[in-house]
Amino acid sequence: MSGSFHLPTAIVVAGGMVLLWVLLRLVRHGRSARRGFVSDVDEATYRTLHTASLAARHLQGGLSPDSTARAARHLRGLLGSPALAVTDSTGLVASDGLPDVHVRQAHDHAAEVLRTGRTIVLGPDKVQCSDPDCPVRTAVVAPVVTDERVVAALAAYGPQASAGLARATEEVAGWMATQGELAELGQQRSRAMEAELRALRAQISPHFIYNALAAIASFVRTDPDRARELLLEFADFTRYALRRGGAFTTLAEELRNVERYLVLEQARFGERLRISLLIAPEVLPVTVPYLAIQPLVENAVRHGLAGKEHGGTVRIVATDDGATATITIEDDGVGSDPTVVRAALDGRPDADSVGLGNVDARLRQVYGDDFGLVVETEVGAGTKVTFRVPKYAPGVHVST
Repeated sequence: MSGSFHLPTAIVVAGGMVLLWVLLRLVRHGRSARRGFVSDVDEATYRTLHTASLAARHLQGGLSPDSTARAARHLRGLLGSPALAVTDSTGLVASDGLPDVHVRQAHDHAAEVLRTGRTIVLGPDKVQCSDPDCPVRTAVVAPVVTDERVVAALAAYGPQASAGLARATEEVAGWMATQGELAELGQQRSRAMEAELRALRAQISPHFIYNALAAIASFVRTDPDRARELLLEFADFTRYALRRGGAFTTLAEELRNVERYLVLEQARFGERLRISLLIAPEVLPVTVPYLAIQPLVENAVRHGLAGKEHGGTVRIVATDDGATATITIEDDGVGSDPTVVRAALDGRPDADSVGLGNVDARLRQVYGDDFGLVVETEVGAGTKVTFRVPKYAPGVHVST
């Protein structure tokens, strides 16, 4: 065949035999290695990474006494030392494997490190013990430094101090500092999210509340059953919007609240407000920031359709895009000046928008700048707002 060639059959067979022999050797070697590891190096690497992962899980709460105490056993495993202590300016924070006599000495051992920020090695003359069987004879003490400030000292105790143990202790102390900084960043992000949510709740349109209650009141005499249904929807909407739960919810719950909002608005607008929903079922369990969609829908109704003589359609689409879910809120209303939208996204206080900048800021805080709002609009051309959320993101989960 033109443009192709064939290897001789003998070469193909021989090559296949060699490949099979290599694979069999690898499989046999892998099976014979302890616990399935191909080499001792692989096993040691796995154990180190696994131990670090266990310690990091506990240090997610920061370098508090409780978090450090839970992590201490794993930190000692990383160093391979018989005993370990973590101290700060107030005294002993946590220890593991350290005999009582040395627990009482730990803060004194770390005093110089806490003062100078330099690693020290203490010999038997400093780490004294009357028990001849005690493995604690020396100590390597390294500073834990965050924001150029010594916040703690990590001491690794053992029968003798080596250059390798000194380097390892410094590395683990540096790793602890990084975990502490990450925990602080996470706490700052949580505080910022809570502040943004409080601001958003305060922004819930008083016009909407007034108009919703007015619409309910209009049905009290003419259609009491409808008035009762709307009142229940209003109660559920306000309960969800003003809840004091976590910062995240599922897409299904968020859309359910949007439905409540739209039922109340349709009671006021009637046939002038038309709704189109296209939701992929597989994205309903995806976690999203709480109150991420309803403010965008309220913008579509309030700024897009309320001023349009014959009303229009709000279209909500949620699609599955592999690792992400994409949510789009689109209206065929009056549109907006892009500079006005930019002012809202920049969070300017004079911007006339229901939470547009707030939602954008929270999305970027949680997922990064690549996941902010994308707004397409022009005067007379309607508005389309799109955002994406990863299906799985570290630290993003619904509180239970």
